[in-house]
Amino acid sequence: MKKFSKILSLVLALCMLCSVALGESVQLAADAQTEVDTEAYEAASTEVYNAVLGDFYTSYLAAKEAENVSERYALMAVAEAKILGSAVMIPIESRGGNYAITRVAPRSGNTTLWGNDSDRVHQLIVVKDAILTTEDVEALRALWNEVHGTGEYDAKAKAYLADKGYELTDVYNYAYSSDPNTWDVLATSKQADSRAIINTYDGLYEYDEENIQQPALATGYTVSDDGLTYTFTIREGAVWVDSQGRKVADVKADDWVAGMQHMMDAAEGLEYLVGPEGCNIAGADAYMNANGSFEDVGVKALDDLTLQYTLAAPCPFFTTMLGYGVFAPLSRDYYTSQGGQFGADYNAEAETYLYGKDPDHIAYNGPYLVTNATKENTIVFQANENYWNKEHINIHTVNWYFNDGTDALKAYNDFKAGILSGCGLTASSLEQSKVDGLFDKHSYVSQTDATSFMGFFNVNRHAFSNFNDATKAVSAQTVEDAARTNAAMSNINFRRALLMSLDRGAYEAQTVGEDLKYAALINSYVPGNFVSLEEDVTIDINGTATTFPAGTYYGEIMQAQLDADDVTAKVWDADTQMSSGFDGWYNVENAKAYLAKAIEELAAEGVEISADKPIYIDVPTFTGSEIYNNREEALKQSVAAATDGCIVVNKVDCPTSADWYYAGYYYNLGHEANFDLCDLSGWGPDYGDPQTYLDTMLPDYAGYMVKALGVF
Repeated sequence: MKKFSKILSLVLALCMLCSVALGESVQLAADAQTEVDTEAYEAASTEVYNAVLGDFYTSYLAAKEAENVSERYALMAVAEAKILGSAVMIPIESRGGNYAITRVAPRSGNTTLWGNDSDRVHQLIVVKDAILTTEDVEALRALWNEVHGTGEYDAKAKAYLADKGYELTDVYNYAYSSDPNTWDVLATSKQADSRAIINTYDGLYEYDEENIQQPALATGYTVSDDGLTYTFTIREGAVWVDSQGRKVADVKADDWVAGMQHMMDAAEGLEYLVGPEGCNIAGADAYMNANGSFEDVGVKALDDLTLQYTLAAPCPFFTTMLGYGVFAPLSRDYYTSQGGQFGADYNAEAETYLYGKDPDHIAYNGPYLVTNATKENTIVFQANENYWNKEHINIHTVNWYFNDGTDALKAYNDFKAGILSGCGLTASSLEQSKVDGLFDKHSYVSQTDATSFMGFFNVNRHAFSNFNDATKAVSAQTVEDAARTNAAMSNINFRRALLMSLDRGAYEAQTVGEDLKYAALINSYVPGNFVSLEEDVTIDINGTATTFPAGTYYGEIMQAQLDADDVTAKVWDADTQMSSGFDGWYNVENAKAYLAKAIEELAAEGVEISADKPIYIDVPTFTGSEIYNNREEALKQSVAAATDGCIVVNKVDCPTSADWYYAGYYYNLGHEANFDLCDLSGWGPDYGDPQTYLDTMLPDYAGYMVKALGVF
């Protein structure tokens, strides 16, 4: 369990207020905040977690004890069904599935479903000035499917484009919406940080544009017969440089030892991946819980070019994790020169600690150096002349241009002007592209990935304004409102009613238009086709021995468990073999039925719910953006209609993207989550196993996303 010495700022225990005379109170919940010690907060978090996710956790632990991989997958699917049935979150969308126009050859960048390598850009093939036609996009996609695994796509795609008269450029331009808060990839688990930093370093192995894992700073590895020891040979001659391109050190095996210790010292959300809930590196859990020495952790530099990892138990997905930041290297000498220390001496708040504060205070061994990083303006990456693989990169200059989202047409207009290399078409820009004559000739539907953006229900809310600035995103709820909402959100039938009242198709249409409103819609946390059984498996489904044959997808097993639990939702389509592309949760009839049960149950607790006395649900809303404001308005209207006004969505005003992010994304602990429902974050897999998603919902600070429920 992660320990905190500081006092936490919490609201008075609202769950207790239902039993007092609330009718006399008009005090705003945002003004009713006080300080509660850590012990009380953790005890309350544990109680709430067990109440809403206890069944999931029991099922998850059973999955971890499975005898083989297929049984493990089946039991993981059962565990996820318990999360979905608890209605603590609503699946919303994956990334992609929208109309787009581009100058970038499709599939020229890595599209692996897990890790950080998909954010690397040095492999991209970008055409100069021209825009790819729809016909050419589809032809290149077909070419990738034809040559996948041969290593020939890069050369053949370039030849195809040359034959079609396209000229290539070595410049890639991208629109971004959030600056990195740190440039230390080992001290963050936020994509807003890692998607930039990934282009400044190489790891041991990297997935290429054909999604095949290739040697990077390792040239090979061996695995012991018992599956516990992985020994890597480090590439000779690779170097670390500073932001000016000056050599600061050789790349050596110790860089991964230093990186592992620093990552565990920083404890910013990656550390669980090397503990028992992840790949289970020997001694890692003891070190992170201050019960062991780092000398006993299973990562060693046997010499300058030999690195060894030792696991406490075999991990079938260990090598798939190598493309994620948790296994990034760190130049020990450079880190200490910037004030960095290890173990008990680590203190990122020290005045002398400079590492990662900006791109001038990190060491680089990757394809790019950051030559400019102007907040909310521009980030520029230039090719690293000392990069070990510099002869094999396609892009030499990368320009990131800030877009705060307030202008719905900015990305499109910038693309049309040649400023950006590609852009998705929103509902607004879609119509403009038709007017401009670009849509018919150049548009295509972008492919979806395994990212799962979710709406989270705060079942233990404490914050009613932003934790970093109490004047921002202030709730209009009174203490009485907040107490009634807390009581309602603690009721599973109320949460199911709320979940099934959300018209996600109407919500998606505000971004991508009516034609594609279901294209990226998801119905589960782990994509249903993420894994399938390798052999026949028989498991218990609510007391019935149920056999699933080899080849059965994860999603089919999820559906079987939900059906057995009488959860009226569809998360798997047997015809398409998909868990996405349809809305299996929105159902007005079911929402009303669940709400009727909740009203009856809550009345017995003294909480009246009616159209005259509704439950208020705060949703932070980026009102500075037409698109995001319209999305929340669609949800507000669908909830009101489906519940006959018994649930009212309050759009909490966030005029800037920063206000919005601090309400529902930048917080680190559950007590800082300033919402009842928030749709601002999600999860992309770190490795190729369902555990990479489900681990995020573990208790006791172990699960990264569980804070979105208001706990830990």
